[in-house]
Amino acid sequence: MSTVAPVEESPRTDPARRGWRRLPVVHQLRQSVGLQRGMLVTGLVLTGLFLLTALVAPLLAPYEYNQLRDADGPFGAQQAPSAEHWLGTTVGGYDVLSRVIYGSRTAVMVIVVAIVLSLFAGVLIGLLSGYFGGWLDRVLVVVCDAVYAFPALLLAIVMAIVISGGQSSLFGGILAAAISITVVFIPQYFRVVRAETVRIKGEAFVESARVVGAGHWRIMTRHVLRNATRTLPLILTLNASEAILTLAGLGFLGFGIEPTAAAEWGYDLNKSLSDVTSGIWWTAIFPGAAIVLVVLGLTLVGESLNDLADPRLRSRRAAESGETAETSVVPGGSLGAGPAGLDGIEGRPR
Repeated sequence: MSTVAPVEESPRTDPARRGWRRLPVVHQLRQSVGLQRGMLVTGLVLTGLFLLTALVAPLLAPYEYNQLRDADGPFGAQQAPSAEHWLGTTVGGYDVLSRVIYGSRTAVMVIVVAIVLSLFAGVLIGLLSGYFGGWLDRVLVVVCDAVYAFPALLLAIVMAIVISGGQSSLFGGILAAAISITVVFIPQYFRVVRAETVRIKGEAFVESARVVGAGHWRIMTRHVLRNATRTLPLILTLNASEAILTLAGLGFLGFGIEPTAAAEWGYDLNKSLSDVTSGIWWTAIFPGAAIVLVVLGLTLVGESLNDLADPRLRSRRAAESGETAETSVVPGGSLGAGPAGLDGIEGRPR
């Protein structure tokens, strides 16, 4: 009697392997080719190092961010890089390396709080405005356009003064900076979500939901929301880099967090202005380099994801490099054969 050997399931048909390959970042990385892949990998590495540094800051920093002395006595102001202080000390006598490392933790806290608040508020009002329309839509559009037209940094300064008087403790300063940035970011999320909601609410699957008796809240949350927010991951990465620059701008202008409450790169740059003219370069170059590298990493990730979300750019770059790239219109999505053009756009399971 002959026996048939079991056929091993290939990676293409293995659901588990297919699952991890469809993860947002992994899927975009597999789509990218050539220079585009190099940009995405570089951005992911810089962003990963930034997040890792913030996570293990107490383990990496040789001293506390507000420490001025050790067992041997005071550190001393404007000390050149040495074995005791690898990046030297500031004009206030703080260790530069420790403040740069702890500054990443402050930046992450502000980014997380600002993006969560602005995402929640912007998506909510954008969904309500686009779905219901009428006088509510007109009022919200006018208000958000007025806020968006106001200079972002000046608006953040005004909000920081109103909230905390310009300076405050660690959590007060983080909350003040985050709320200041939130006010700037809300119109961006509002515009994107409102435009997508206006488009989606006229689709056939939304009309079908109304016919079967679904309420407004169910339609908005189950059918409209998940389809209107597909492009938000692109905005999140770009807004994270803007949050870093806004936080640094507030600190540089003296409206940030007090140095004894937390380490903040913009504040350290402000205090190092007079050092540069005296030939003391280490107090300015390292906080400045930290800002540049973090913003560069986040921007590269955001721009790469934006290119991958555009099938025209992706196809052109794939043709130039001679490689075949998978098709996807949105992060984690794929171009389907259904009537709507996108898998799952009508609420169908993939």
